[in-house]
Amino acid sequence: MSIRVAALWRHPIKSHGRESVDRVTLTKGETMPWDRRWAVAHEVSKADGSKWVSCVNFSRGAKAPGLMAVTAKSNEDEGTVTLTHPRHGEITFNPDTQLRGFLDWVRPIMPADRAQSARILRVENRGMTDTDFPSISLLNIASNDDLSEQMKMPLSMERWRGNILLSGLEPWEEKTWIGKTLRIGGATLEVREEITRCLATTANPETGARDADTLDALNKRGHQEFGVYAVVTGTGDVAVGDTVEVS
Repeated sequence: MSIRVAALWRHPIKSHGRESVDRVTLTKGETMPWDRRWAVAHEVSKADGSKWVSCVNFSRGAKAPGLMAVTAKSNEDEGTVTLTHPRHGEITFNPDTQLRGFLDWVRPIMPADRAQSARILRVENRGMTDTDFPSISLLNIASNDDLSEQMKMPLSMERWRGNILLSGLEPWEEKTWIGKTLRIGGATLEVREEITRCLATTANPETGARDADTLDALNKRGHQEFGVYAVVTGTGDVAVGDTVEVS
């Protein structure tokens, strides 16, 4: 069976919602368009939007599991994002100009004992990925199925917040890809490193409640990684259903 793109996801606001797309253009040296375009800095963050900074500066699912239940819908023409939460409804706003309404909307989702969301930042031409390089995250559906069997419960792929979901692989085959080149649709990518996972993945993406000890399950396998980070080395279009070549 050939390796194929099963789904494409982006996350317009870091840790605040996931969005499926059918097709994207990946550009050399850049993140997926509109992926982590914005990030929500908390009240003790030192981030100022002038450059990439690490995830500890932002409100995120590892500290606020309720954020994992947020879904997103982008309107690129209008520059707006619609966020939806199962208990707190929906908000449509421009993250560059309409901060107050968002802060009021997100406040009930944030734990009271955590630093509260304070401002939204955007670095020009740079998605605020978890890596210090512009990355695309790749996930293997078969690895998720294997972990689900180990844990004796179904795990949604949405727990892992990836960009490109792949089918047709053996479980954990992606762990052998470090340094390899992938041809996905019309784009080429180089796999850089594995993705070390955090508490965000323990939260249910439908409810935002922590209900699965994914980290313990991974560590029982001798590691805490799920998926890999890659960089785009050749510009091209990628669509759901495209084949993947590994070299």
